[in-house]
Amino acid sequence: MTHSPDVSLLSASPWWRPDPGTNLVIRGGRPLIGTYPISGAKNAVLPLMVSALVTPHLVTLHNVPASLDVAVLANLLQRLGAVLNWSSGRNGLSLTVCADHVHPARIDRDLVVRMRASVLLLGAVLARCGEARLPLPGGDAIGARGVDFHIDGLRAMGAEVSLSGAQIEARAPHGLHGADISFPHVSVGATENLMLAAVLARGVTVIRNAAREPEIADLAQCLIAMGAQIDGIGSSVLTIHGDRPLTGAVHTVMPDRIELGTMACAAALTDGELLLEHGDMALLGAAGPLMARAGVFLQQTDRGLIARRGPAGLSGIDVETQPYPGFATDLQAPVMALLATATGVSTMTETIFEQRFRHVDELRKMGAAIAVDGRTARISGVAHLSGAHVTASDVRAAAALVLAGLGARGETVLDGLDHLDRGYDRMAEKLDACGASVTRAAI
Repeated sequence: MTHSPDVSLLSASPWWRPDPGTNLVIRGGRPLIGTYPISGAKNAVLPLMVSALVTPHLVTLHNVPASLDVAVLANLLQRLGAVLNWSSGRNGLSLTVCADHVHPARIDRDLVVRMRASVLLLGAVLARCGEARLPLPGGDAIGARGVDFHIDGLRAMGAEVSLSGAQIEARAPHGLHGADISFPHVSVGATENLMLAAVLARGVTVIRNAAREPEIADLAQCLIAMGAQIDGIGSSVLTIHGDRPLTGAVHTVMPDRIELGTMACAAALTDGELLLEHGDMALLGAAGPLMARAGVFLQQTDRGLIARRGPAGLSGIDVETQPYPGFATDLQAPVMALLATATGVSTMTETIFEQRFRHVDELRKMGAAIAVDGRTARISGVAHLSGAHVTASDVRAAAALVLAGLGARGETVLDGLDHLDRGYDRMAEKLDACGASVTRAAI
C-alpha cells in the first residue's frame, strides 16, 4: 500500500489530502479534554456506497467519513462506471452516486487488494449485470476470512462461481433467484453481500444466522429507502423480497461505534474528559457495561456520550469477543491498551479472528505485561507505559497504539499510518483539538 495516492484516487475523492508524513509522533501524558466528534461509521459506509450499484438512480449519503478506505472504494465505483459527486455541509462530507451504467470488467486488482470490503462488489455487480470478475480482496492480515459463505450463498441463488488463481468469476446470465441460506457461522460481510444481491433477485431470499450488527440495519434501512422490502432487521433471520423496482435514496451514515468505544477508552486512559459528539451508548452493545466495569465512566447526554475515568481508577476485567450484541472484535485492541495500565489482571479472549493479537508485541515494546496463550491474552497491569517506536499491523492495532502512546510517558513514534488513515476520519487532528500532542512526520 502506498503512502501517497495516485492521481486516479484523487480524481475519485478530491477531498483526500493526506499529509505526506508516514509516521505519527505522540507525546504522551496529556489528558484529553473537550469535544471529539464521532464520524460516520467505517463499517457502515462501505456497504452503503456499494448499495448505490443496485439502482440506476441517484443515491446520496451524508456523514461520510473522510478515510482512505472510502477514497479507495470511491475509485473502484468510478472505475465500474459510476459517477461521483462530493459536497460538504452541515451533514459533513456527502457523496452522491449515479450508477446508471455499470461495467463489470473494470474491477481492478490494484485497488481491490487494498481493502477487504471490496468483496461486497461481487453480489451487487453480479445481481445488476449478470456477471462479475473480482480479484480476491485484501485488507488487514488478521486471519483467514474466507469468501466461502459469500460464494456458497450466491451459488444457492443460481450463480455459477469459479475461483481461478486469485480471481473470482461469477455468472448469472438469467438472473439470480431467491434462496433459503443458512450460515454455519455469523458473517457480517456475507450477510451484506447476499442482501445486496437479494434485492435484485427474483423471489424471496431468507438469510439464517445473519449478522445482527447495527451496520447491517443501517444498510437495510438504506435499501428500504430505495424501495426494497426487508423483514427481520436486527434479528438473526433476514427475509428479502426481491425484484422490486428500486429508486434513489438519501441516507445518513450511522455514527462509528468502534471510534466511539476507542475514544471513550482514550478519555479514561489519559485521565481526561471527552464529549463524544453523536455517540450513543446503545451502539456499544456489551462493550459499554464491560468498559464501565474497567473504570470508564460513561454518561449519555442529548449531544452525545461523556467519557472519563471513574473515581476508583482502572481495574482489570475479563473480555471475550463475540458477534453483536457481544463485545466487538474491533474494540479488542483498543481496550487491551486501556487494560495495560489497569490495576490487577485482565484476560482478553479473541473468538472471531485467529491473528488479531499482532499488536501485543508492539504494546510490549512500551512496557506492557501481556502473555498470549492461543486465543487468550493475559494482561497484568503495569504502573505506566513508556514511549517507543512501534508499527501498526492493521486498522484497530493502529488505534490501540495511538491510545497507548497518548497514555505513555515520553514520545511514541507510530509507523503504518496507512492503517490509521484507512479506518479513521482525521483522528490525529481531532485528538490535537482535545489537547493531545500528535504530529505527522517523515522519520
